[in-house]
Amino acid sequence: MGMLQAGIIPVTPFQQNCTVFFDQDTKEGVIVDPGGDVETILQVVHENGIRLKEIWITHGHIDHAGGADELRERLGISVIGPHRDDEMLLSRLEVQAQKYGMTGNVRNLVPDQWLEEGETVSFGEHQFEVFHCPGHAPGHVIYFNRKMGFAHLGDVLFQGSVGRTDLPGGDHATLMKSIKEKVLPLGDEVGFICGHGPGGRIGEERRTNPFIQGL
Repeated sequence: MGMLQAGIIPVTPFQQNCTVFFDQDTKEGVIVDPGGDVETILQVVHENGIRLKEIWITHGHIDHAGGADELRERLGISVIGPHRDDEMLLSRLEVQAQKYGMTGNVRNLVPDQWLEEGETVSFGEHQFEVFHCPGHAPGHVIYFNRKMGFAHLGDVLFQGSVGRTDLPGGDHATLMKSIKEKVLPLGDEVGFICGHGPGGRIGEERRTNPFIQGL
């Protein structure tokens, strides 16, 4: 079993970081948040010889989940996550698509498995702990690989910013609570990928991110 590798495929007009986690030796992996541009995703996965085991979703916004149903159908694999509290958002992906003028094969999504706080998801020997982090979306989850000191934070925390809370189901106080109680305790040395823009380290955000000072 080899090292955990991560690749990012920017998708949709929102330039969302669709992420591929894979083992560098076995080439088995998962895809996190295939928001759209499914042909592009399939091409990258194919060109790199990656065998996708599952699709993992952080939350139910269109730029993260809009392509998941099509990808599931094309590859015959399961969609895992997010938390059930995003059921309403996932049932309205097609409505979201019309609102944002997103063409393409966006479909509403019913995951094969909802995730709860404290569960784990994995491929090969690479295991990720699940934390329920509402605030940006009610059912938002993050994925933490303790062994590698690495997390996928979705749209909870960004480099120099935090997730929007002005969308349906968003709540600023809830987001701050999630960051304080779930994200920051993962540890300052933990590196992260997020849903938009460059990743970083949690400690650097704790020190410099203006949105979370005083937590």
